[in-house]
Amino acid sequence: MRESVGGLFITGTDTGVGKTYVGSLVARALAAEGRRVGVYKPVASGCPRDGDRLRADDAVQLWEAAGRPGELERVCPQRFAAPLAPHLAARAEGARVDRQQLRGGLEYWLERSDIVIVEGVGGLMSPLSDEDYVADLAYELRYPLIVVARNILGVINQTLQTLITAATFRRGLPIAGIVLNRPWPPGKRVEGGSAGMAEPDPSIESNADEIARRCVPPLLAEVDYGAERFDRPVDWFGLSRS
Repeated sequence: MRESVGGLFITGTDTGVGKTYVGSLVARALAAEGRRVGVYKPVASGCPRDGDRLRADDAVQLWEAAGRPGELERVCPQRFAAPLAPHLAARAEGARVDRQQLRGGLEYWLERSDIVIVEGVGGLMSPLSDEDYVADLAYELRYPLIVVARNILGVINQTLQTLITAATFRRGLPIAGIVLNRPWPPGKRVEGGSAGMAEPDPSIESNADEIARRCVPPLLAEVDYGAERFDRPVDWFGLSRS
């Protein structure tokens, strides 16, 4: 089944770079082409309580963008409350991340999809379980990576480090390309690579060219804050088969 259904694995240079936002735009674009899109986020933490269960907001966003396929509960079958790495959030509840379910939860989507969008947590070396990193799951699935990076000062280093990790992890991870995302509105004071500097951040105007020049995988697209589509057409379905 896996051999007949393509997929894309959405990862990022860090936490909070806009993986779900970008993944949702990809899912929406594919659904608009008439593709049956499956969406899968193997595990999530920091989930708010919704009645008697936990809600994974990222999963809801992906599911809505894909056209509400299948059962929402199947999008993210493992959810934990604490805003920690999943294995630590599970431990805080006296539980463990189920390693078999991390992998097996994908089967539901393979049976009813033309393409599956899988979203990791954090970056490639973020822990998923006591034994697994995100990169372990990406390596086993072999779906091409979409690397989401924040368009702020510091993104060149962060992107190159992520690509080096992908290229050297085990026998290497397939990489479809990079999406440069501007996750904050102009004027918002942000922490991280921009050192808390308020915009305008002059690097925003040159980051795309620098990444395209320095990185072997292509810069697939850019997306501005709040945009409903990418700045250029991308054959996401074709990339899933590469």
